[in-house]
This record gives sequence, structure tokens and C-alpha cells, in this order.
Amino acid sequence: MQSKHNLWRRTAIGAFVAGALAFTASANAGECPAGQRVADGQGQKNPGHAAKGVKDVVRNAIDLGKEAPMLQGRLFRIRQLDIEPGGVVPWHSHDERPAQIYIVSGEIVEYASNCAVPIVHKAGEISSEAKGTSHWWQNHGKSPVVLISVDIFHDKRGADKKMM
Repeated sequence: MQSKHNLWRRTAIGAFVAGALAFTASANAGECPAGQRVADGQGQKNPGHAAKGVKDVVRNAIDLGKEAPMLQGRLFRIRQLDIEPGGVVPWHSHDERPAQIYIVSGEIVEYASNCAVPIVHKAGEISSEAKGTSHWWQNHGKSPVVLISVDIFHDKRGADKKMM
């Protein structure tokens, strides 16, 4: 009886450790690889690409000047970006616009100002974008990529601007 209990216990501990390692691997997926993070501006550079093959649809937005915490000129918005094969989301900064990007489908490559190497993002991953991040994205695959972007946008012109 004791050996069955020990076997069950070892199996349970092994399953827990394997699960924890799998979670850690997926949590780190789509991030700048260890040892490759650099100071902002020392990583990937702006190639000057214009938007190409990207459909950017604002699905909804809330004017934060009318909601707590009363942030005038800021929109809390959710967008869907459909990026065709070869499509480019052009260089942009997140110094005034924190965002979370959920990769719904496909695989896309990010070229970030604070990472020495390109970052591959796959379906199911989330990319956090904050101050100190400037970057551009490209779909090098043969299938479209769908992203959902949730951000706080500083609407300086009083109109929602896409592709930013």
C-alpha cells in the first residue's frame, strides 16, 4: 500500500512540475529572448515602411475624459488588425500609449527598439507594449494574421487615428 501511495505522490508532483514548466515556457513565449533586451533605441531600427496589407478596425472606444479617472484626450479602445501575408504594421511608439496585443491567429514578427533580435509571436500569445517600446510588425507567413489590440490612445487631434 505504501508503494502505491508513493507512486501516486511522485506522479502528482511530476505532473505539477511539468505543468509549471509548460506554463513558464508559454508565459515567456513571444518576448524578447533572455540576454537580448537592450536599451530603447539600441535594438531594431525604423526601416521607414508604410502600412501595407493591414486592415485596422476600431471595434469600440470609451472617452476617458468622461469616465473615471477623467483622462482628457485619451481613448480606451479595442481594435482588430487583420494583416495579410507580407503586410506591415509600420513603426510606432508606445511612450504615450500602453497596449496589450492578443495574437488571435497566425504568426507575426515584431522588430522592437529594445530587443537586439526580431521577436516571433504566435496565436494565443499576448504582447505587452509600454513606455520605452517603439516597433514595427510584419507577417512573413502565407496566411493572414489577426490581432486584437487594447490600448489607451492619446487622441491629440480629437479624432481616432488608426494604425498608431
